[in-house]
Amino acid sequence: MSQLKQKFNFTIIKQGPAAARLGLLQTPHGTVKTPAFIFCATRAAMKSLTTEQLRAANTQIILSNTYHLMLQPGPASVQAQGGLQKFTGWRGPMLTDSGGFQIFSLGSGNVADEIKGRRLLGQEKTLLKIDENGARFRSYVDGREYLLTPEESIRIQRGLGADLIVVLDECTPYHVDKMYTKDSMERSHRWALRSLQEYLAQDNGAQKLYGIVQGGVYPDLRQQSVAFVNDNEFFGNAVGGSLGADKQQMYDVVALTMSMLNKERPTHLLGIGGIQDLFNGVLHGIDTFDCVHPTRIARHGGALVKPWNRDENLGREHINLRNGQYKQDLEPIESDCACATCTNYTRGYIHHLLKTETSVAFTLIAQHNVFFMNDLMHRIRTAIEQDQFVELREQWACQKPKNEMVMEAELSVTN
Repeated sequence: MSQLKQKFNFTIIKQGPAAARLGLLQTPHGTVKTPAFIFCATRAAMKSLTTEQLRAANTQIILSNTYHLMLQPGPASVQAQGGLQKFTGWRGPMLTDSGGFQIFSLGSGNVADEIKGRRLLGQEKTLLKIDENGARFRSYVDGREYLLTPEESIRIQRGLGADLIVVLDECTPYHVDKMYTKDSMERSHRWALRSLQEYLAQDNGAQKLYGIVQGGVYPDLRQQSVAFVNDNEFFGNAVGGSLGADKQQMYDVVALTMSMLNKERPTHLLGIGGIQDLFNGVLHGIDTFDCVHPTRIARHGGALVKPWNRDENLGREHINLRNGQYKQDLEPIESDCACATCTNYTRGYIHHLLKTETSVAFTLIAQHNVFFMNDLMHRIRTAIEQDQFVELREQWACQKPKNEMVMEAELSVTN
């Protein structure tokens, strides 16, 4: 057991501008170079991609979801088949979330929109009750009732076998008031202590536990929650809960939270994956991120592109290959991308696949988007190493074509 415990370690190898940093997150199944992006293989699979394709796109670590896997196929089934490593064929660093994010979704509708302050109504809500014991809900698979407690969440995650696991929490929506946020945060703290006790009681050295900072948009609650996480023996930190109604409020909440957190631990930002959000998080010391965004937009024809490859009029981080302008386009998604999609296929061909509803289109775009995100994180790590992170951040915020950017750079050197 002691030998296995030595396989977990987090080392900061370089401090960049502000709180940005390079790190090495060592697990029994491999070492993750941070900052890094964690891709969501929610039901023990990435939609449209195999684990081999993930590796080919330079993916370091993936995430699976406790809530979905407890319902289908069940943790005992996954454990009997060798845990997530053998079950998925990944055999690399893995993280499981606790199910708390889905608890919130069951009670409040669409998760991502609610976190960002956009409430969607009319969706089926299967959460029955949240109380001190845990969350009681009805399965979307077969209608059965379940009670997910902090202890059960840890036991399930232990059976799934991920390297990094997370305490059970309630992820509060943006629209609730401060009193509800405070009560929820305090209950989540009590759940976290129960999660920690269950984890320590059966600790075999094969996993490490992250605590979660809650508190919504309220500075005093965030301060209390940071103090709670700092004061308990978690291996890592996770920043969760509502981060505000807009980008600026989210950035303010992240900055405040990170200024107080224990900086010797790896820190994860839950559910955030926009390009500028990554740069902002790294600037404040975030080490890992997760989000379904890269593969979700792929299923709608969205391909991530660098600032100089974007349509300036749209102001988005991606192009929509369903649009008619790409019907006869003989260029790859990005001519300066080395992914398997861009080196073999054109925008026009992918447009055709989308229009004919051929599913391989989603694979090709997802393959590009995963490679894109990994390449971006590699660029960020290289920039921190070379003391050029601020310059890279400014470059990626720019909406100008590449040739104009090169021209301006040349002019600045000349003058």
